[in-house]
This record gives sequence, C-alpha cells and structure tokens, in this order.
Amino acid sequence: MELASELLLFLFFAAIIAGCIDALAGGGGLITIPVMLMCGLPPVSAIATNKLGGVGGTLSASLHFIKTGDIKLGEVKWMMLTTFLGSFLGGMILTLISGDFLSLIVPFLLIGFSLYFLFSPNIGDVDQEKKISPYVYTLVVATSIGFYDGFFGPGTGSFFAISLVFLLGFNLVKATAQTKILNFSSNLAALLYFIYDGHIIWDVGLLMFIGQVIGGKIGAKLVLSKGKQLIKFVMIAVTIGVSTKMLFIS
Repeated sequence: MELASELLLFLFFAAIIAGCIDALAGGGGLITIPVMLMCGLPPVSAIATNKLGGVGGTLSASLHFIKTGDIKLGEVKWMMLTTFLGSFLGGMILTLISGDFLSLIVPFLLIGFSLYFLFSPNIGDVDQEKKISPYVYTLVVATSIGFYDGFFGPGTGSFFAISLVFLLGFNLVKATAQTKILNFSSNLAALLYFIYDGHIIWDVGLLMFIGQVIGGKIGAKLVLSKGKQLIKFVMIAVTIGVSTKMLFIS
C-alpha cells in the first residue's frame, strides 16, 4: 500500500504524539488508529500496524526507565512473561469469540478509575502497603491484563498502572515505569501474532515505530521531571477519552 509523502509525514508526527501519551498514561492508540484509518488503511491492518508502533514507543520508554533505575528487570521478568503469554492467548481467543461484551463493561470501569483518581488527590503519592503478594499479581493480575490486551486492548496501560498502585502499593511514578515494560511485553506478543497473520503494513508500521520511539523517550523524561501530577492529569484525560470513544464512537 502506497501513501503520499504528506500523509506519511502526518502519520509520523501523530506517532510521536501517541508515543509521548503512551509513556505517560497509555492510550496512544486513540490517536494512531483513527489517523491510520483516515489515511485509508483497512481496520484490521490499522490495528495490527499500530502494535508495531506501540512496541517502539513502549520499548523506548522502558529503556529510558531501565537506564534511570526506575525499572529493574530482575523484579519484573516473571510479570513480563505472564503478560506476554496472556496477551498471546488473548489474541488467539479473539479469533474464536466476540469481545462485544467487554465494550459494554470496560468504559464504566475506566470512568470509575478516573473519578477515583480525580477525587483522591493523594493516591499514588508514595508507596503504600501491598494488598496482594507479587506472586499473586504475577500469576493472576498480569496474566489477566495481558490476556485483555491481546483480546481487546483499550485502556491496558491504565489497568496496569491502577492495579500496581492499588494492589502492590506502588507510587504513581514507579507504577507508570513498570507499566511500560509490561505493556511492551503484551504489545510484542500481539505483534508476533499479527506478523504470523500477515496483516501488518510494514512501511507505515516502521515509520510509526520510529515516531513512537521518539515520543516514548520524550514521555518517559516528562514522567520523571513532572511527576505524579502530570501523570494523573493525562491518565484521567486518557481514560475518559477511551471510555467516550468506546461508548459513543465505536
């Protein structure tokens, strides 16, 4: 599929913005998928190609957080594995059954989370006591969110960040950093499945990959320099945006 140079430039800058938003709170697909559809990509190809860009953005942000010490691979390696396996399984199940029921439930969950963050100004300021063990989180929660990302997807970054804050007691900056490496793992699993399925448009996808690498780096720096207030603002905006799209636009 060939696109005009001005459309490719438009896609590139959209990918930079999406990568930045993804690093802060997730939800970059709210920008990239509609833009690719507007440029004429078929829906399935837009979703598949978006995963290639998503891998670039989350990889870029993750590497930055690893460099700054906010992600320690030894602490998250098993979460990454269960997230990967859950996402791959979710992608396989997607071909067998409909996810329509999730489109009815997820928007209200996300709205509830955003309202809780909005009216709980101190949530995520500092580390809190764990409500479940990291082992339970790894086996149950990370696998489930990974499955959700492979099967359905919208709001995955928010689900990871919120669950890390509420269940493992992470502060919001730490939770955001861990979310990137887990989201990278789930994106990678879905990407491998889409490569096997043959739906990726590679010239567009590689351009989006580069753009989201740049955006992911910018967003990761903003997380560390601007901290929890910026993350909360973007997370609330993104969750409301995802919910609105799912309820009224899909």
